[in-house]
Formats: sequence, C-alpha cells, structure tokens
Amino acid sequence: MQPNALPHYDDSDNPTGCCPRFNPEGWDGQELHFENKEFIRATTKSAMHIPLNMGRVFERINTKMMETEAYDSDNCIVLSRDLSAWQAEHLFATSASVPDEESVTLTGDYITKVFEGPYREAKDWYEQMQTLAGEKGAKNDEVYFFYTTCPKCAKAYGKNYVVGVARVA
Repeated sequence: MQPNALPHYDDSDNPTGCCPRFNPEGWDGQELHFENKEFIRATTKSAMHIPLNMGRVFERINTKMMETEAYDSDNCIVLSRDLSAWQAEHLFATSASVPDEESVTLTGDYITKVFEGPYREAKDWYEQMQTLAGEKGAKNDEVYFFYTTCPKCAKAYGKNYVVGVARVA
C-alpha cells in the first residue's frame, strides 16, 4: 500500500443516517505505511474504560472536519486507544488542518486485523494485536482500534466491526 493510503471506506451506504454500514473487505491483514500522516487529536473521558462523552467529541470533530473540508472518505479512519481507565485518545485522519483542534502526525508501519463482536471483547482483541505485532518483531504496545460504528448502529446493522491497528515499526 502507498504511504499514507488507507483501504477504501464507503460512507454512501448509510441507512441509519448516523454511521455508514462498514464493509470490512480490504481492511483485514493490511500493512499501512504512515509518513507524517496528519490526524486531529481529541480526548474523551471514561469511567473504568467506559466512554462518557465520546458522542459529543466525535460530533464536534466530524462537524469541524466537514466545515473545513478536511474530511475525505478515501482517508477515513479514527484511531482510538485508552490512555488510562479515565481517558481515551482519538486520532481522526484528516486532509487539512482544523482550526482550534490539535494536529498530530504519525510515522511508522502498522498492521490491521478486522474483528466482529461486542465491545466487551476489546481486551482480547488488544492482546491479539499485541501478539500480531510481536510476530513482526515489534516490542511496543502501540495498539489502536477503529470503531467503525457506534453501538446503536452496530445493533441496527447486526454487525459490530472493529479494526485493530498495531504499530510494527
């Protein structure tokens, strides 16, 4: 895959009007190569790893990205990870800077794995991603998840796809 390229994200299939129906084809087993790939960074509050204000934060960032034309469906991924039991970090891939929001870049090689199931399995998915990264020689635990739909949409679609993304170099 080309540097900074992501698998295609089809946001046109959106019967709920909230989260598009995720098509996992092309997302599993990918090797992503980021070279100063731009993201908007936001944090959310949690209570023992349960998000408290995620909907509000995601709505704010997505609205600003649309208003500034920083959203591109061919550059769509939100990398999420828990920083502690009380806070999570979310990196929104962007094609332009967004005023009044923190910009960060990522450089490195990452691997992906698509999971399907309830959010409560995230701990097991995290361990699987660490194992996959270890098989590639990585010794860190930089693991993110791309939660493709909110719980309400996952229920409506009958599937809850989550893409694990682990740094390998």
